[in-house]
Amino acid sequence: MSGTQVLDTLLAISRILEADQERELDRRGLTVPRTHLMWVLFHGGPATQIHLAEALEVTPRYITTLVDALDATGLARREPHPSDRRAVLVHLTERGLSLMETMDAEHTDLGAALIDGLDDETVAAAVRALRHVRERLEHLVAEHERAQQEREDL
Repeated sequence: MSGTQVLDTLLAISRILEADQERELDRRGLTVPRTHLMWVLFHGGPATQIHLAEALEVTPRYITTLVDALDATGLARREPHPSDRRAVLVHLTERGLSLMETMDAEHTDLGAALIDGLDDETVAAAVRALRHVRERLEHLVAEHERAQQEREDL
């Protein structure tokens, strides 16, 4: 298989996953950014908005907008920070937690379904190959960004 075939396959997988994700989130009245924020809270627990902005690599103002939307739909809430009077912690509500538990189970089920019929050795080889491709892509993108910045700085 050539590099082009690998890239084309990854692009096709990406399109399928993105379309499926959009359908599922739309069905639940969610967006990708709101879901990402909820995923961070689900796996990391309550957090300050500054911490959430850092985790999602967005501005604090954008986090405020996301939290406002989740609060308005009853999926998250703000509560006073127990030791910092100037800060608030963002928590998932029971409804938000229940939704994330469902989505986490669906994530696990889809992962299992994707490798159904493959032996452990094949799965391990696929994971190694995909990690390599991801690391190479991250490196190539970073390299490209550095070169672009150098050209702009001239």
